[in-house]
Amino acid sequence: MNGGTPDTQNKNYWIGDIPWIQSSDLKNDDIWNVNINKYITNKAVNDSAAKLIPANSIAIVTRVGVGKLAYMSQEYSTSQDFLSLVDIKEDLIFIMYMLYFKISKLSSSLQGTSIKGITKKELLNLSISIVNNTAEQNRIGRVFKILDNSINLHEDHLQFLHVFKSFLLQKMFFDNDIPPLLRFNKFTEKWNQCRLNDHAIVTMGQSPNSKNYTNNQTDKILVQGNADLYKNKVLKRVFTTEITKTAIKNDILISVRAPVGDIARNQYESVVIGRGIASIKGNDFLYYQLEKMKNSGFWNKYIAGSTFESITGKDLKNAKIYTTNSDEERKIGNIFSSLTNIIQLQEHKIDSLKKLKQFLLQNMFI
Repeated sequence: MNGGTPDTQNKNYWIGDIPWIQSSDLKNDDIWNVNINKYITNKAVNDSAAKLIPANSIAIVTRVGVGKLAYMSQEYSTSQDFLSLVDIKEDLIFIMYMLYFKISKLSSSLQGTSIKGITKKELLNLSISIVNNTAEQNRIGRVFKILDNSINLHEDHLQFLHVFKSFLLQKMFFDNDIPPLLRFNKFTEKWNQCRLNDHAIVTMGQSPNSKNYTNNQTDKILVQGNADLYKNKVLKRVFTTEITKTAIKNDILISVRAPVGDIARNQYESVVIGRGIASIKGNDFLYYQLEKMKNSGFWNKYIAGSTFESITGKDLKNAKIYTTNSDEERKIGNIFSSLTNIIQLQEHKIDSLKKLKQFLLQNMFI
């Protein structure tokens, strides 16, 4: 079944109780959840190309956002960007994952081409292989449903960990000149304010000549900017034979060009840093204080009104930070390091589950 859009200027069409979905309501790789934002009336269906589609159908995006699909447990309507499959004869969960696998492959083949969608004919002509044993269909579908449920639970937990970390960053460091609201027992002394350059050695990067850039991994790793920082570590992407400014292992690297303030720990013995990066010698307490500064928009006052977002060496070195005694700094640094490790382990679990899902899709469907 096709979809359509009722007249958006007629407000009476949009005060009903029939879910009307569009491509943006669906997420890639999530076939069980739809974020419904709009509802239409029966009159809207009667007066337009929109259709009332029966419950337990499959909505497939064939235009903008091609490749997304979702199971619809209730009656609904769609925009013209969808085709819906109704009256499914086989095990519904099995068919959902079969279509997800097939349409994902088709969508991937369209990337990088001028083709922006798939036609109804192309969709209906997709070659699929279906096992006749309904019990086997059911078991295959359940395997993938259990996997998806597990992935969703792990992703929910990951989101909680990120929120919890953000909460602690806000409460355990100075926030707009307000002292930390959460402190470990027995630590009561006042924190000290200073310039970053008075507390740590700051080195601004200097880019090598581009003619000295290479793809040779035996040359020096070049960290030019935000693109070379990934999940709080250095991403090996570009190499150079020319050594300008360097950062050594465990130095803090901070982006000084858009987006300003992204940070990472250098995990390599030595890297060359370009002009989009600065290195800072500091402990975990300083590292997470810089992360908190980024999250709270500390650097925005330096880049406001700039055509090209960046901060100068003077801006960075004069940035206001806070320090406390070494024992308290160590305890604060340790708690955030532990929490970051837990987050990384959770991300690894999710990645492993997604890889397992892809492996099973490729080997359980033809």
